[in-house]
Parts: sequence; C-alpha cells; structure tokens
Amino acid sequence: MSPTDSPPIDLDNLSNADLKGLVVKQWEQISELTRVVASLRGEIARLKGGPPRPNIKPSGMEQATEPKPPPDAGTKPRRGPTRAKLTINEERIIDVVPPPGARFKGYASYVVQDLVIRPHVIAFRRQRWRAADGKMVTAPLPPGIAGHFGPHLRRFVLAAYHQGQATMLRLLTLLRAIGIAISKREVVRLLNVGQERFRDEARSVLRAGLARSPFITVDDTGARHRATNGYCLHIGNAQFTAFITTAAKSRRNFLEVLRAGHTDYVVNDEALAYMRERSLAGHVIARLIADKKRRFADSAAWTAHLEKLGITALKVSPDPVTIATEGALWGSIKAHGFLPNGVIVSDDAGQFNVGEHALCWVHAERLVHKLDTFTPEHRAAQASVRAAIWRLYGELKAYRGAPSAERKAALTAEFDRIFTSHTGFVTLDRLLARLHANKAELLKVLDRPEIPLHTNGSENDIRCQVTRRKVSAGTRSDVGRDCRDAFLALVKTCAKLGITFWDYLGDRLAIDGSPVIPPLPELVLARARPP
Repeated sequence: MSPTDSPPIDLDNLSNADLKGLVVKQWEQISELTRVVASLRGEIARLKGGPPRPNIKPSGMEQATEPKPPPDAGTKPRRGPTRAKLTINEERIIDVVPPPGARFKGYASYVVQDLVIRPHVIAFRRQRWRAADGKMVTAPLPPGIAGHFGPHLRRFVLAAYHQGQATMLRLLTLLRAIGIAISKREVVRLLNVGQERFRDEARSVLRAGLARSPFITVDDTGARHRATNGYCLHIGNAQFTAFITTAAKSRRNFLEVLRAGHTDYVVNDEALAYMRERSLAGHVIARLIADKKRRFADSAAWTAHLEKLGITALKVSPDPVTIATEGALWGSIKAHGFLPNGVIVSDDAGQFNVGEHALCWVHAERLVHKLDTFTPEHRAAQASVRAAIWRLYGELKAYRGAPSAERKAALTAEFDRIFTSHTGFVTLDRLLARLHANKAELLKVLDRPEIPLHTNGSENDIRCQVTRRKVSAGTRSDVGRDCRDAFLALVKTCAKLGITFWDYLGDRLAIDGSPVIPPLPELVLARARPP
C-alpha cells in the first residue's frame, strides 16, 4: 500500500484476516520509510563532513569539587583607578567662552584612550662613500629593518594573525583598507619568511620545559597540512606550551616529538629497559648490547644498523623493529636530559603511555557519564557510581594539598571499593573493571601529589589550534606549518609567564621603547620546579 493509496471505504466490514493483512502492509510501509529516513540522515551527515558530535554535556566534576569560597568572599574587589595605569601621551586645552563675571577655577581632567593606525612611509637616504681602494661603503639600515616593511607593521601582522586568529585574506583586506600597499604573497612572507629565531625559541621553550618540569600534560587534535589530514600534538603545563604538527598518530611519533628537535637514536640503559618492558625478544636485545656502537645520528643510520644486525628480517610479534626503535628514541630522550623524573598525564590514548604515566580523572569519569542507560535501575546505578567518583575526586584534590600515608591508604581502599563494586548494570560493571585495571595510573597522584588530576590545561591550550583549523583550513608549506605551531605556542607561553605577546614581539623585532623581555626558555627554567 503506497502513501497515495486511499484507505478502504468501510473498515468495519473487513474481516479479521483482511485487517491483519492491512496492518502487515502498513508495518512494511513504516519499516521502509524508517529505512529511507535513516539513509537520508546518513547522506546528510556525509555531506556535512561526518557524523555529528554526540550531544553530551560536561559532567561538571572539576567545578563541583572545588572548595566553596568563604561567605564574605562573594563581593568582587574593586577594579581600582584606570588612570594610574595609563601614560599620558598628549594634553589638549579646551577653551570655553565664560559668562560675564566668571572666575577661572583651573581645569577639569577627562582622559580618553585612543588608537592611531595609519600608514607611515619612511625613505631612508643612506650615505654612500667610495673608499680609497675603490669599494663602495653604504650606511646600514637601522636595527629592526628587514625588507621593505617596518617592524611595527610586522608586529601588527604577527599579532593579528596568531593572537587575533585573523585569516590571511581578512588581514590583507584590513591592511589595504588602512592604506598599506601590500600583496597577498607579501603578507605570507611576513608570516613565514625569516622567522627562524621564533621557531628556535619555541623549540628551546619545549626543551626547557621537558628538562625541568615535574610533569607535562598532553593532548592532540586534527590538523590539515598539504591537503592531508594530520595531527597537532600539545605538550605543556602551567609554565610553557608547545605545539608540533605531524602526519602520524603513534607512540613512535610521540617519542620523536619528545626529543624536541634532536634526531639521534641512543641505545643506553633506559632504552634497554624500555625494550624489556615491551617484551622485546631476549636475543634481539642481546644483539643490540653486543654491538659497541650505541648512538646513531639519524633515522637512516639507525635503520642501517638494524639491517646489519639482522633485526629487520625477523618476522615475530611484537615487531622487533618497532619496539627497538621506540626504545632507542626513549634512550635519546633520556640522554638529552628530558623528563628525568617527569610524569606524562594523558587522556588514556595509547600513544602517550610511556615512562611515568598518569591518567586524567575527568576523562575516566566521562566514560561513566556518557554511558547509555535504559531502565530506572540503570540510571540509579549510574548516578550512585558517579556520586562516589565525585566524592573520591574531591578527596584526591584535598590530598594534593596535604598528603599523608594514612590518607593514601584510605583513598586506595576507597578506589578499590568503588571500582570493584557490582551494580547489576552489566555494562557499567564492565566499565568499572576496566577503570580498576588502570589503578596505578589513576592513583599516580598519591605518590606524586604535584601532578594534576586532569588534562584540562592541554584541552584549553589546544583550542587555539582548533580555531585556526576552522578559520584557515590548513597549511601548504612545512615552513608555514612550523611557524603556525611556533607562534601559537609562544602566544600561550607568554600568557602563562605573565608577558603580553605584543611586548614580546616588540622586543624581538627591536622596536624602540619596547620593554626588554628575557629569553622565554630562561623564564621557564626559573619558574619550573625541578622534578
């Protein structure tokens, strides 16, 4: 029966068999319509670029477990006078025609903040002299002048693009509207060409953070480069931020990033311990130990060494090449003094599980929060478990401020009680058992109370990369990718160190009157507490 068919004239006179047949046909029609609707929804989702994100609200566990402020702390402090923070650049006297018989009583001050944006073209007339030997001597350009666009313009372009998240085309339109004669290619050059010192400083910030920080939090997000999907990795903590975009999402890739720009592979005690922990065959480890050469300059040298030892020809599980390479990368990380006793806090993605590893409680609780429930009993069990996790989370936060052996034992017992309980909700019980298997990583804070209980810092930092991906799609050159990562990392690091990015650019671009900003790696080293 099609949707256009008219219903029978008299349903009351139909027999039971005819009514049943009519109902069956209607069921068939409803099933077909349901199938068509589902296929259309799938097609709409495909055209939009994938399935929509699930509508899961944040659990609110972190905010709910914060200590309550005292009753008298409800009022916000006064902002204070603004004028004390300002430097007066110009004073103007405004006259008024007084009425007859008036007496002069001074001035009423009224401060206005304004911004002057206009083209400023300078023609440098450089003296030229011919020396006695016939060579021409030309006066050099002032410091900060590199190319035909001055440091003020370069600072504005870098700040607007990276901190203001403007697109290149909108930035080009704005510059032209102001009166700057500039092309699209020249804007791209201002953003990418000659920025080696900024990229080097961003890499040095990462090295300083890895060398001295007691912990790092990590996360990654999608990134487009050369019209291909890749991944942007975040590494950071309260003192620094680093972004590195690569094509892969693997443990080997993560270990390569942790070398912070170094390219060597090292077979040392830490590398061998990593290989044994990952169950690399004993005879493979023996081959590596027997060879006297232990450091290799790059990937090509390391691969040639594995081929010489016959390791690449082995077809066993786990793959000896993968495990040996990861071990040599871990050996390089330790050889350069990175993560000497630092903890890596992650969201339980497998590639981050190296070294001393801790898990994010917010991600763990989220698994319980987003669990599908179908009966009142299921919902009650879920609510009970979530309430218990919230209480334990609040107690762990309090423990970080005042650790003790007694509280550690009590919290460990409470963890076991929650995650070994049986609620009768099978899916929830299986999830609790899986989380209990991660006990050592979820309770790492009991041994290292200085580490955070979550990766919220990484998720907050990486949002700028997500915004850049949305407004600019992706990068086309390796230099453009590296500059984007470096400048966004520098923006975040400056904010964490209490430095305005505008002042930082002014100092690095040698703009007169800019405050002196010390090298950011030195500030990170000074503020990071040694592990």
